[in-house]
Amino acid sequence: QVQLVESGGGLVQAGGSLRLSCAASGRTISSYAMGWFRQAPGEERDFVAAITWSAGNTYYAASVKGRFTISRDNAKNAVYLQMDSLKPEDTAVYYCAATYRLITGPMVAADVASWGQGTQVTVSS
Repeated sequence: QVQLVESGGGLVQAGGSLRLSCAASGRTISSYAMGWFRQAPGEERDFVAAITWSAGNTYYAASVKGRFTISRDNAKNAVYLQMDSLKPEDTAVYYCAATYRLITGPMVAADVASWGQGTQVTVSS
């Protein structure tokens, strides 16, 4: 299994930006579809964004489309989530995820093979 470690979370004002990084180790991520999920207190873990192994296709939750951008660098074994125009409702713990499955839309949590430990993002109003 690939091990994933997120970084880049923090406190930001509404309208600001953050860039999350996910560093992979143990195996190359080149054969995985990669994604980001988030979980707010008392809520379920929700899909945010995903990218196919070749970076040919990306998928976003409706709530973040146009504001967030997922990218990957297979040579660096890393995935990124650029978050712009942040809103207080984006506050959550963000998790990096990897799946072997071919994705043709939003990543499903049940299909995730590896999770990171999460990084907190807090957006103040």
